[in-house]
Amino acid sequence: MKLKLAVLALVGAAGLQAEPFYRLESALTIPSPTAPSWDYLTYDSARDCVYIARRDDGILIYDAKAQKITGALEDSKGGNSTVLVPEFDRAYVVKQDGTLLILQLSTLKKIGTVSVGDNADNAFYDPATKQLLVTQGDSSQATFVDAKTGAVNGVLKVDSESLEGTAPDGEGNYYLALRDRDKVLKIDARARTVVAEWKIGAHVKPNGVAYDAAHRRVFVSTRGENPALLVFDPTGRIVAEPPIGRGNDQVVFDAGSRQIYTSNGFDGTLVVLQQVDADTYQLVEAATTRPYARTMALDPKTKKVYLTTAEGTVDPAKKWKTEISAFYPNKYFKDTFTLLTYSRR
Repeated sequence: MKLKLAVLALVGAAGLQAEPFYRLESALTIPSPTAPSWDYLTYDSARDCVYIARRDDGILIYDAKAQKITGALEDSKGGNSTVLVPEFDRAYVVKQDGTLLILQLSTLKKIGTVSVGDNADNAFYDPATKQLLVTQGDSSQATFVDAKTGAVNGVLKVDSESLEGTAPDGEGNYYLALRDRDKVLKIDARARTVVAEWKIGAHVKPNGVAYDAAHRRVFVSTRGENPALLVFDPTGRIVAEPPIGRGNDQVVFDAGSRQIYTSNGFDGTLVVLQQVDADTYQLVEAATTRPYARTMALDPKTKKVYLTTAEGTVDPAKKWKTEISAFYPNKYFKDTFTLLTYSRR
């Protein structure tokens, strides 16, 4: 009996040691003729590829199976993000100059363009109203676009110059983080009006936003010295605030595993939280990544996480953004832009 118990104990210990954690699977350095500038990543499950916004070079296409860059989306230079709308066989590339490039998703061929103003950062699709909400912090506004036709439906002026993460709830509302106002807006997408403003307690600089439809919970990441993932109930009450890393730019909620991912550029961490129930959240792990790997995409099937970063420095001869961090790089080096793939193993 003692021998049997000892064997079971060893098996149990081995099981614990074999528990998979996120580790770097590959690091692909993508040549860049000039200093790289980049932002959001989008995973396309139908093609098993990642669309990487590298701005000056356009939207790069990474084939996840072949593990290589296969090209760039047509006419996508200046692209800051890519939004997929399979329902209408459309893909939208949000360009910094305020235009949206419209592609046929099945062929990735250009259909046309639409202008939403002088600038744009990102866009978010709401299946309930069939609209895109385009964030335009430099213009202090959000523009609503018909996802089927590309027509502009309306504009909502917002008292903010930092419109950040946004998430639809599938019921006709958007939740939008205002980083410079320390609050979250609830927006009626049909009326295109603000219906509520939520405070973020003792935290500052809300940034990434995700939504859990099953439990009607809004997830909002914050920056500052004590960054957290704020969990709001439908009334705007904060029901949980587990800590995350500094410099978060994106939050991803995986409904299948009920896990929340945050990519934290200042600390160089990928923090994964488990939703135990609607109001309870526990740390699963905090994997080390690389400095300034702040944007990410998740493959919902394999659970692989993709992040991008580059080698940089602060050139004291030029201004740098101390409001973001004490030594936020103002110069990146060409041929150092890297796509990081993390998997559990």
